[in-house]
Amino acid sequence: MINIQREANMVTGMGQRNVLRNLSATKLVELALHRSEGELTETGAFNVATGQFTGRSPKDKYIVQEPSVMEHIDWGSVNQPIAEEQFERLYNKAIRYMADKQLFVFDGYAGADTSYQMPIRVITEYAWHNLFVRQLFVRPTAEELDSHTPEFTVIALPGVTADPSADGTKSETFIALSFEKKVVLIGGTHYAGEMKKSIFSVLNYMLPFQGVLPMHCSANVGAKGDVALFFGLSGTGKTTLSADPDRSLIGDDEHGWSDQGVFNFEGGCYAKCVNLSQEKEPQIWNAVRFGAVLENVVIDPLTGSPDFDDISLTENTRAAYPVEFIPNAVIPGKGGHPETIIFLTADAFGVLPPIAKLSEEQAVYYFLSGYTSKLAGTERGVTEPEATFSTCFGAPFLPLRPGKYAELLKQKIKRHGSRVYLVNTGWSGGAYGVGKRMDLKYTRAMVTAALNGSLDQAAFTPDPVFNLLCPDHVDGVPAHVLNPRNTWQDKETYDRTAKNLAARFVENFQQFGEVGEDVRSAGPKA
Repeated sequence: MINIQREANMVTGMGQRNVLRNLSATKLVELALHRSEGELTETGAFNVATGQFTGRSPKDKYIVQEPSVMEHIDWGSVNQPIAEEQFERLYNKAIRYMADKQLFVFDGYAGADTSYQMPIRVITEYAWHNLFVRQLFVRPTAEELDSHTPEFTVIALPGVTADPSADGTKSETFIALSFEKKVVLIGGTHYAGEMKKSIFSVLNYMLPFQGVLPMHCSANVGAKGDVALFFGLSGTGKTTLSADPDRSLIGDDEHGWSDQGVFNFEGGCYAKCVNLSQEKEPQIWNAVRFGAVLENVVIDPLTGSPDFDDISLTENTRAAYPVEFIPNAVIPGKGGHPETIIFLTADAFGVLPPIAKLSEEQAVYYFLSGYTSKLAGTERGVTEPEATFSTCFGAPFLPLRPGKYAELLKQKIKRHGSRVYLVNTGWSGGAYGVGKRMDLKYTRAMVTAALNGSLDQAAFTPDPVFNLLCPDHVDGVPAHVLNPRNTWQDKETYDRTAKNLAARFVENFQQFGEVGEDVRSAGPKA
């Protein structure tokens, strides 16, 4: 049995001439340009094309079957097993590949709260990949770097591919995670998001055993210290809605909730930038400058400016930048216990209300359901929105059984009295192809009402199908918009569509046999 962590440390030893460690953003951009890995845009951001894969590859993600984790992992189509021998074969292939390559190393941290912070090392063959992780994770001080010892190592080598027949993979691409060897191997894909999400998966396994709830959510805080969480899958509005000029950003994607409060896992943001405009999202727009990494954004050949409306490469265009690029960011990314929790969904059926108040039982139900629509480009093969249920709004990244995360959420909501709302940023006036996306200004108005407490004063009407309490009035939002049925011309079609989606909820929830009847009955009525 090889000692993978020891060998990884040897490969990245300071004596290796071909290893460049913790370079500045300026130097990494310089090297990436020299190596023709991408181009500078007129804004100063570094733009790259990730080739064949413009999104994550969840079907190529594996967890090593090791004695210490076997009973804890929720094995299945999400957490696919791979044998220790197969992992070591892939690792040896990676070591041989790195032997004569120039490598880039980032030593830093995952987690803004030092009580739960995990030292990490990321080894990349591309300079721009190292720039990406430098901007996305917590950067060390010079003093911290001198004493830094990684607890987990990510090795990202797009040039290494698997042999499915010999390596036991489904394709040439692989993301393989070993909890005992504390190594993540990534090969056969240029998409940088795999590095970020692999560390998220690691924390999602480790932190619940310490009483910390890991969350796929953004977080911000108001002037009075009131913290808000925004749960949701990619494309539902986590980054957009948390980047609020009237509130301070804690983080845009991944957080932990401990007994002391919430904390950001990262040191940067990874925003979707399709149709990005200065008018609608000024903070993100202004963050696209030198030091930021753009993925798969089409550049105007005459002006050199990013064309965020051009989706010829993918709808999953991205901007990665340090959280400090947001003017009112909280550094370090920590806050108190959340007063308001918002579950974001992009309902492609167009039948969920734009905002609804949830009871404690409904919060658990809709958290476990994690309903939304996969948006085009986020994953390989998704070309138009698809209805999906992603447990805890983050199933692809959850190694443990769903009940573990749901129980932690329930305990913390009860202990701290958090208000919970469901917000639909999806379609209104009809399903996808007929209706249109909810107007962002209306969504912002509803979120504002939830955060400032004015929504508590509204009268609520129960939705007969989804068992949700919907407000009759929100400042700045037309009354008919608050009831999705009123936005449809064909009311009979709305009724059929709503009942169809309710039945999908009920069918999906059958997998949670351990849940009590109080939670089960809080869901939609099929």
